Amino acid sequence: MKRYISLFIAAIITFAAFCQTDGYTLVKASDRHFAYVGRISFRNPDAPSFTYPGIQIHANFSGTSVRMATKAGSGYFMIELDDKTPYKVESTKEDSTVLIAEGLNDTMHRLTITYAIEGLLMKPEFRGLYLDKGHTLGTKPKLPTRIIEFIGNSITCGYGIEGQQTDKGFSYSKQNEFYTYEALASRTLNAQCWVVARSGIGIYRNCRGKLRGDRGNMQDVYPFTNFGTGGERWDFSRCQPDVVCVNLGTNDTTAPKYDPDLLTNAFKRFISTLRSHYPKAKIILLTGTMISGKRLADLQQAQLDAIADAANHGDNNVFRLDFTPADGSLGYGTFKHPSMKQHEQMANELVPFIKKITGWK
Repeated sequence: MKRYISLFIAAIITFAAFCQTDGYTLVKASDRHFAYVGRISFRNPDAPSFTYPGIQIHANFSGTSVRMATKAGSGYFMIELDDKTPYKVESTKEDSTVLIAEGLNDTMHRLTITYAIEGLLMKPEFRGLYLDKGHTLGTKPKLPTRIIEFIGNSITCGYGIEGQQTDKGFSYSKQNEFYTYEALASRTLNAQCWVVARSGIGIYRNCRGKLRGDRGNMQDVYPFTNFGTGGERWDFSRCQPDVVCVNLGTNDTTAPKYDPDLLTNAFKRFISTLRSHYPKAKIILLTGTMISGKRLADLQQAQLDAIADAANHGDNNVFRLDFTPADGSLGYGTFKHPSMKQHEQMANELVPFIKKITGWK
C-alpha cells in the first residue's frame, strides 16, 4: 500500500512540475467560470465526461495562449475563438494536451469548444484549460436563454458531413456536428443546442434490427446521461428546453421489414415521455432527408397518428415538419448522408417553422 501511495504522490509532483516548467496555469474543469451545454456527467467535476456530439464548453480567458486538457484520445473538437473562423482540433491517443491557440494579443478572449463527434468509443473527458502562467478565466459567459433539444440519429450526429458519397468507409474525421442542421438553426435562432443522438438508432427498431424492435433504441437510452441503457440517470431539471425536435424513423424503416403499428405506438409513448419531462415545450417530429416513397409515407402517417393521439389527450403542442428529401442536387456525404449544403437547406426549413410556432423573432 505504501508503494502505491508513493507512486501516486510522485505522479502528482511530476504533473505539478510539468505545469511549472512549461509556464502554464491549469484551470480545472470544475472552475465556476466555465459554462457548459449538453448532457455531461459531473461525477468527477475535474474531468466531466460525455458521449453525445455537440457538447459545448464556454469560457472567457486572458493571455496569449490556450491549451485544452482532455483524456487522451477524446477525438475531435471545433473551436470558436473570438472572431476567427471556426476550426477543428484533435485530442489524439498520444497526447492529452491540445493546442488551441498561441501568439494571441494579451487581452481577454472568448472561447467556445464543441465536441464534434460521437464519443461512445472514445469516452471523452474535458479536464480544463492551460493558460499563460498567472492568467485566469474571466467572467462566466452568459448563455442564450432559448434552448432547443435535438433527438436523432446519424443525420443529427453529422455522420459523414465532411465526406463524399465515394468514401469507402466511415471516419470520425469526416463527422462534424458543428455543421449540422440543428447547430446551424440554433446559432441562427440564438439558442442553446442540446443533442441526444446516435448513429443507427431508432425509436423502436435500430438500423436493420428486429421486426418487433430492439433493446437500445432511443426510448431505452434517453433516460441516461451518457449513451447506453444503464449508468447515471439524467436529471431533467438541468435542462428545460423551449423546443424539442425529434428526428427519428429513418432507421426504424430500414430493410428487410418493419411494423408501422409498432412505429406509431413508439412515437405515442415517446411523446408521452417527453411531455412528462417537459410540460411546456413545443415538440416537433421531423422526417429526415434519406427516405422517400413508402418508407416516408409510413413514417409520416405514424407521426400524424401520434400527434392526433396527443391532441386527444389535450396536448396541442406537438407538430410535424418534413425536410425536403435529398435528390443528389446538393451532393452527398459518406454513405449518402446529408452533405453540408443539405444540412444548410434543412436549417433554412427548420428556422422559420420554429419561429412560427414559438413567436421568436
